[in-house]
Amino acid sequence: MKAKLAKAKPFLGLVLIVIVVSILSPNFFTKDNLLTVLRQTSINAIIAAGMTFVILTAGIDLSVGSILGFSGAICAYLLTNGTNVILAFLAAVLVGAVFGLFNGVVITKGKVQPFIATLATMILLRGATMVFTNGKPIAVKGESATNTLRYIARGEILGIPVAVVMMIVVFIICYHILHNTKYGRHVYAVGGNEQAALLSGVNTDRVKMLAYMISGILASIAGIIVLSRLSSAQPTAGDGYELDAIAAVVLGGTSLAGGQGMILGTVVGAMIIGILNNALNLLDVQSYYQMIVRAIVILIAVLLDRKDKNK
Repeated sequence: MKAKLAKAKPFLGLVLIVIVVSILSPNFFTKDNLLTVLRQTSINAIIAAGMTFVILTAGIDLSVGSILGFSGAICAYLLTNGTNVILAFLAAVLVGAVFGLFNGVVITKGKVQPFIATLATMILLRGATMVFTNGKPIAVKGESATNTLRYIARGEILGIPVAVVMMIVVFIICYHILHNTKYGRHVYAVGGNEQAALLSGVNTDRVKMLAYMISGILASIAGIIVLSRLSSAQPTAGDGYELDAIAAVVLGGTSLAGGQGMILGTVVGAMIIGILNNALNLLDVQSYYQMIVRAIVILIAVLLDRKDKNK
């Protein structure tokens, strides 16, 4: 009974915040606003899906925001210079995969703490993005490229925004991997007890490297969505996204200690963050205060995780 109640906490929290926001702002339940919430949430949710793999292995990835920004800049540069749209997108995803794998190798083979390793990558890629863009936005040019980006940003499939469809597909794939494959079982095993998993024959290094690689790939996919919204790559794109992703994962019930959590909870956590941000905008709360509220939410999420762990 207690286990079921613990799993239901994120859903109950989502219902509660929806009720409160709908009372405070009558504009919340309008169709346009709900679609806006879904579009905005899709970016954080996709990043958080990758973060879920990492946190389930008892790791952390602070570099996702920087990977998003750098891969978006690479994609924008290629598109502007006439590269085929699909090839440019694949190049962006490859960038995410490479730096995700880099994180995994440094952590597993270099025996560096995940916090330090991904912090170094975050700073490295933030600087690399500034150098690559010369500190200026890269505006995408070309009819084919701009039309494709416009479709991702504003298009719909059966009435559902394309970005939201991408989010749904990502979570279906992630759910299948975590719950229906041997690798998914190994992810939980490594996070639950890495030494026991190693003694059981699990290649723990490979499990963790692939987890960080998945995180990097999904950060790059989110970067393509961010690029599509503005049709330009901003040198500061992705700044602070890692904190929202971590908050979404923890609010969704995944333990920072690893081994416990569910990908569906991450969706709920991302929705909580998205609705909260939307509510603050609807209530005309200044951006400075929004930062404070987000910090409080992250702190509460971590404290709740610690409380559950100590029970």
